[in-house]
Amino acid sequence: MSGRPAVLLDRDGTIIVERDYLSDPALVELETGAVEGLRALAEAGFVLAVLTNQSGIGRGYFDLMAAKAVNARVAELLAAEGIVIAGWYLCPHAPDEECDCRKPRPGMARQAAEELGLDLARSWVIGDKSSDVGLADAVGARSILVTTGHGRKDEAAMRAQGVPVCATLVEAAGLILA
Repeated sequence: MSGRPAVLLDRDGTIIVERDYLSDPALVELETGAVEGLRALAEAGFVLAVLTNQSGIGRGYFDLMAAKAVNARVAELLAAEGIVIAGWYLCPHAPDEECDCRKPRPGMARQAAEELGLDLARSWVIGDKSSDVGLADAVGARSILVTTGHGRKDEAAMRAQGVPVCATLVEAAGLILA
């Protein structure tokens, strides 16, 4: 598929500070380096899209409207910094459900590619979990693990696999744009 290059981003622990099963928009806090990193990527011509597993919905901790309210708050904070997210993709399923959208499965990335006209082979996935790296592998994109959020848990394994590891989104953007 030909199209535009993108950076597909995890939400919790990557763009915003990790708060397990976040459902309250008032608790949204941008992660260190997120604004600078996203701005640099957008200015370089990358389409930005968020792909987030929200198993709290499938587990019954909160509903889809709460998750969408958190996304809206993230979008609002980023828009105040001049950053536009082209697409928001959310998997509401619990880990034991057999869906195609839960990362590392490719469903959300393929949907984003179709809807936004993306070339996944020229794209990147940035996240704080091995499932984000697995998504990149599943769709032929490149990946970066950030050590914000849960990233430290998977850091050694990802380094051993040759996956680039960065401290923040701004460092990851620097690697992509180098």
